[in-house]
Amino acid sequence: MFKHLHMTLAVLSISLFTIRFFWTLVGSKQLDKKWVKITPHIIDTLLLCAGIALMIQFGWNPLEHKWLAEKLLALFAYIFTAFYALKLARNRVMQVLGYVGAVGWFLLIAKIAMTKQNFLL
Repeated sequence: MFKHLHMTLAVLSISLFTIRFFWTLVGSKQLDKKWVKITPHIIDTLLLCAGIALMIQFGWNPLEHKWLAEKLLALFAYIFTAFYALKLARNRVMQVLGYVGAVGWFLLIAKIAMTKQNFLL
């Protein structure tokens, strides 16, 4: 159950990030709405909780499973690049580079989750 919840929340998270990025590029007023500011935090918190539940359920430890440690490091990189794309980048080129970087980290996380093999460490 936690696996399917985790995967669903991951898809919701990246989808909402993509929508928010598009709205950032076009300067949409949608970004000012309360639900747009709150919902990503709720989804990402539930995503993290489901991931922790999976770790507990299967007894995975990032110190023993390099793929899990790498997935967590990629998660931090995803969070930073997504934040950069939405908040810190000062021009369109840097926003797009931040977005592409965040999606790349997300894809690495998904690949690690599917294969349980590390790629960088």
